[in-house]
Amino acid sequence: MQAWAIINPQAGTATDVQTVIDGLGRLGITTVKTTSSPGDAKRLAHEAVADGCELVVAAGGDGTINEVVNGLATDFAQARLGIIPLGTGNDFVRSVNIPTERNAALKVLDEARAMAIDVVSVTSDERRYFINVSAGGFSGLVDEKLTAEMKRAWGPLAYLRSAAMALPDLTDYHTYLTFDDEEQQEVKTYNIVVANARFVAGGIPIAPQAELDDGLFDVMIVPAASLSQLALVAPKIMLGQHVDDERLLFRRARKLRVDSQPKMWFNADGELVGNEPSTFELLPRALNVIVGPEKPAEA
Repeated sequence: MQAWAIINPQAGTATDVQTVIDGLGRLGITTVKTTSSPGDAKRLAHEAVADGCELVVAAGGDGTINEVVNGLATDFAQARLGIIPLGTGNDFVRSVNIPTERNAALKVLDEARAMAIDVVSVTSDERRYFINVSAGGFSGLVDEKLTAEMKRAWGPLAYLRSAAMALPDLTDYHTYLTFDDEEQQEVKTYNIVVANARFVAGGIPIAPQAELDDGLFDVMIVPAASLSQLALVAPKIMLGQHVDDERLLFRRARKLRVDSQPKMWFNADGELVGNEPSTFELLPRALNVIVGPEKPAEA
């Protein structure tokens, strides 16, 4: 089996890249490419598909995984995705039970237990694919302010630090939502989350009921409210106990169009995609991913 590994040596916990390379070598994965700038992982994954690879391993954080997914998008059926988590948040791997400890993650890769998962495309200023979560509005502002230096200095707490910095810029968006080309809804909102998987921001269960292979994405809408109301619901979100909260709106869909005033910035797995009207479309079970055992493994 032809396999490539794409490693981001600048990822949050990539302290000993050679150890990862050695571990991959023991599994027979000897073609190892490293990234040096944004876009490299996408380009390398595209090259791997063109080279006929059957397995592409993303060794990095959620941003690296997202780039690799977008590189595989030329033919999702060509190659399986393997993951060695080296990031700060490592959110997607929580939904597929891949441990963050290196040897345990390599063991999961070696066991080659595959699952066909949904992929979501979002089209705004550009088109991008994601397998974890996209968020717009306040979350987009948070990502704008989140720097690599903050991630290195604060670790998972960097997301909360960035949110605190973005809070003074909190904006309510007059938003028009169209679900599955049929139902329309008008709402003033601070934030919209489109979730394929369950976790964001270093382990916050933003969509605790999301399933990766159910042919639907979960939508969470945070209507504009007073800061005191937000303060009450925030702890419930942190604990994943917010799904039934009447202050929030939840939907499931296969397609969603978002138009807003002012224009709402969206990200895809943490990567900004623009602030033009955004259209989300689900590709059911499009990508095969190597996953951990059904019972979450110990990190």
